[in-house]
Amino acid sequence: MLGWIDTHCHLDAAEFKADVDAVRARARAAGVRVCVIAAVDGARSGTARAVAHRLGDAYALGIHPLYVAQAQDEDLARLDAALAERGGDPRLIAAGEIGLDYFVEGVRGAPLGEKQEFFFREQLKLARKHGLPVLLHARGALALDAALKSLREIEAPGGIAHAFSGSAQQARQLIGLGFRLGFGGAFTHERATRLRRLAAELPATAIVMETDAPDMPPRWLYAIARQRAVGCPQGRNEPAELPRIGAQLAALRGLSPQEWAGITTANALAALPRLKEVERLAPGV
Repeated sequence: MLGWIDTHCHLDAAEFKADVDAVRARARAAGVRVCVIAAVDGARSGTARAVAHRLGDAYALGIHPLYVAQAQDEDLARLDAALAERGGDPRLIAAGEIGLDYFVEGVRGAPLGEKQEFFFREQLKLARKHGLPVLLHARGALALDAALKSLREIEAPGGIAHAFSGSAQQARQLIGLGFRLGFGGAFTHERATRLRRLAAELPATAIVMETDAPDMPPRWLYAIARQRAVGCPQGRNEPAELPRIGAQLAALRGLSPQEWAGITTANALAALPRLKEVERLAPGV
């Protein structure tokens, strides 16, 4: 069966609260077979699970690095308990979204950076304990280097490096650790020359597709600063955009969209093995 898998989105986000059913219907009509809903903190874990079950999708549980500032050690214990309690839920397919984010200047090396690293390493241990692959967030070259160090030391299961924007060398290291690399709307921007080159040249078996909806809008939804200054709103990204994003990456590689959908779906199923069971379940089971 042809179609796409959106390996990373946030259908539990407030931006979709009013119309998530219509959003998912548009995606299904466009050929998106499964969406992976990545929770970002404990407060949204129940919502992510409920939305995934109602829409017939998959979900992951974790504490996002940008939510670590307000997190406490007890949140790690609660996450451990949730992963254990829901271990038999076939729609729970990964630990995530977890990682490091040094995009804001001054985070690395500061108390917040150290706290991010502690929570990341502890969540890698939980992923290993519960036998779950990881949805990795590593924003910034230094964050990706630090994440790679922790991944080598803790030997967590592989997974997906969400919104990959690193170097070819970092890509090779992640692939060697059992990770696939997530590509979405970022590479569609004409100025993203390095990312476009990587999208075209990396091994086909290493890439999966994602939207990060409602974030990471592709070029055709993105409002530049000048447009925003005169009141033009930023376009909301949706899983329904994935086939168009995927078609652009397929063109970079000289493939048809159908060929690329088949390749990246196989990669997603290899990276997140429980997705096979999700595909067998009827929506909402």
